[in-house]
Amino acid sequence: MPANERQFESIADRLPIGRDPAAVRQRIEAMERLLERAFTVPGTNYRFGFDVVLDLIPVVGDVVAAAMGAWIVWEARNLGMSKWHIARMSGNVGLDFLLGAIPWIGAIPDFFFRSNSRNLRIVRRWLDKHHPATKVIEGQVVSRREI
Repeated sequence: MPANERQFESIADRLPIGRDPAAVRQRIEAMERLLERAFTVPGTNYRFGFDVVLDLIPVVGDVVAAAMGAWIVWEARNLGMSKWHIARMSGNVGLDFLLGAIPWIGAIPDFFFRSNSRNLRIVRRWLDKHHPATKVIEGQVVSRREI
């Protein structure tokens, strides 16, 4: 195998690009971190993400943030989650979109209503119940043998 191919395989092995529940969990957690906890308010421990920053851009920012939140719902649907869970998650994204639709002032509710964190919690609960091998304890993925 050529060096370029080995290098690509090495990088691909480290990326969560699979369709297995553990890889999906990692992608959803990364997206939630980006949207809700990427930055810290200086002088405090309060964290915010691109969801709040995008709300400062009228219309386009709200649409982009909603699309990124909808991607989390799409990943959950691909996991086989129930229609009830998907509806709840879609409602969270929709409410976040409506709250953010108010120019400039819409960023304030995003500090308090974190739809992506709520959706991550729903996905984690479902994965912990239906795919216990994907459980994460203190940042470490628990293998099936340890459960």
